[in-house]
Amino acid sequence: MKQVQHLGKTNLHLTDSAAGATGWNPSRRELLGAGAAVVVGGGLATGLQFASRNERGLRADVLITKAADYSVDISQRIFDGFAELGITRGELRGKSIILKPNLVETARGEAHINTNPAVVVAAAEAFRRMDVKSVVVAEGQGHRRDSQIVLDESGMGRALVEAKLPFVDLNHDEFTKTNNGGTWSKLGPLFLPNTILSADWIVSLPKLKTHHWAGVTCSMKNFFGVMPGIVYGWPKNVLHYAGIAESILDINATVKPAFAIVDAIVGMEGDGPILGTPKSAGYLVMGRNLPAVDATCARLMDLNPHGVGYLSGASGQLGPVREVNIAQRGEPIRSLATRFTILDEPHLHAVAAHRS
Repeated sequence: MKQVQHLGKTNLHLTDSAAGATGWNPSRRELLGAGAAVVVGGGLATGLQFASRNERGLRADVLITKAADYSVDISQRIFDGFAELGITRGELRGKSIILKPNLVETARGEAHINTNPAVVVAAAEAFRRMDVKSVVVAEGQGHRRDSQIVLDESGMGRALVEAKLPFVDLNHDEFTKTNNGGTWSKLGPLFLPNTILSADWIVSLPKLKTHHWAGVTCSMKNFFGVMPGIVYGWPKNVLHYAGIAESILDINATVKPAFAIVDAIVGMEGDGPILGTPKSAGYLVMGRNLPAVDATCARLMDLNPHGVGYLSGASGQLGPVREVNIAQRGEPIRSLATRFTILDEPHLHAVAAHRS
């Protein structure tokens, strides 16, 4: 089913079911595919480390821009970032834009868990100034099934209504069986929301956080939220059993996001992505290549990106991870880097490796 928030309304409205719209009624066995076999095979595959590959010829630009708090003109910083990264009005004119924030869980007064609504609205304003056709916010949170509660408690719902931004619940969107663009996991074909498949530009808007299994969760891990709950369940453990790093890589290789804007104004350290503590960082990170963006974020957290399974797997395949292959624009890493506390992952603090 597809759920779209109609502005000014308090409830999400249901439309046609996915099976009815497509004429296809998959069995649970078909939906789970190889993921079910992995479950039977014996537990969460969370610790796999990949070897970084040759990155010869790969280059990416990543912008770091200061933003002391959420009261500054975030929209102008993002708009200026477009120019710094070579994104022109001509490139974006007439395009449909999906903004994918991180709304993994909500708790009143715990604003550091999710992408701040101010960043989402600011990004929408910046894209609208580029003469795009449409901007839609879309998310499929992994824990709570009730999207309206998540929108209300996070403050996102009110912000989107005030900014006249439509919201699509990807957990209940109509979906299509799609060829898996990666070869890392045993998930087989991916079932992706039609809202994602029909967009011209998909933009990751994550919160900068540590993660108790993945090490770091940023723009690439954020795409677990595009996998519909009506297929993958809550909290989408099929992806966990197939391997967190492997699933991240396959989803990103298939979705092919165009851009990332990381909310690192206030991040999270410790027992992330939900139970950690706030960490004031004071910046935004932007770029076209998500592995390069996330590698830069890891360095800003004083962590070793080559020790993060999905980043070492992405190296040389989906983008550059080595610092020498990433053109850092705006603020230098070393002027803003501050150590984020992380649980039981000493290899992520290998300073000699993370400067490579």
